[in-house]
Amino acid sequence: MEKNVLQTDLSGKVAVVTGAGGVLCSYLSKVLARAGAKVALVNRSDASIIRYAEEINAEGGVAKAYKGNVLIREDMERIADQVLQDLGPCDILLNGAGGNNPTAQTDKEYYENGDLDRDDIKTFFDLDDDGVNMVFDLNYNGTLIPTQAFAKHMVRNGGGNIINISSMNAFLPLTKIPAYSGAKAAVSNFTQWLAVHFSKCNIRVNAIAPGFFVSKQNQKLLFNDDGTPTQRSQKILAGTPMGRFGNTEDLAGGLLFLLDDKAAGFITGVVLPIDGGFSAYSGV
Repeated sequence: MEKNVLQTDLSGKVAVVTGAGGVLCSYLSKVLARAGAKVALVNRSDASIIRYAEEINAEGGVAKAYKGNVLIREDMERIADQVLQDLGPCDILLNGAGGNNPTAQTDKEYYENGDLDRDDIKTFFDLDDDGVNMVFDLNYNGTLIPTQAFAKHMVRNGGGNIINISSMNAFLPLTKIPAYSGAKAAVSNFTQWLAVHFSKCNIRVNAIAPGFFVSKQNQKLLFNDDGTPTQRSQKILAGTPMGRFGNTEDLAGGLLFLLDDKAAGFITGVVLPIDGGFSAYSGV
């Protein structure tokens, strides 16, 4: 079994990961298991998380898959009760469920005179209500509802750690995706709110803010059909001082550091950018 990148020891801890069927959170589930945690993988569909749980168990870790929708309170409460029976009370909650919707983004970066009369492009005025609501619901309520379900374990058990997944576009909004940028800004704000709210309960609440990582969701945004980078991809890399996209492994150190009660025991309410310097770069 691979060793974790830091010496963070999570032995005896129970970690719950929502959105565990995705590329980033499936990897982070394995990071937590390699650090010694028993991991509950939660996802709306269970095919992928069953496979990921089997991979963790095959490596010598402990993991179980739980099917449930982060937007359905009854699902989260049911899973919280089941995790308590199967693995024990939740010590670590990684709120990884989230995403964007193409109907909630514009086709162009800038509005130009005459665009309102064009039928071939989607402008700001054409953003779909359902798409915008879906993005805010999934990212914000999809963080709030699981926290309500699993933080009950923490307050009853004397403490814990909550890690939310924000985004570097919560610092400065990206063009084309107003709903996603706004929703992630809300997640960052909620992280700070929770950190204060639970500060007397020995629960630390922080977030990581990934920069540009290649995933199924943004593959077509970043690469043409022939595999060459899109114009947007070229702009991203030009605005990233380290000059590359992130790898899933780049997230492990930040996550384990924030979960280490010895190394980060006085850190709460922080949103940590893991973005190759994108959010720090002015462009000149």
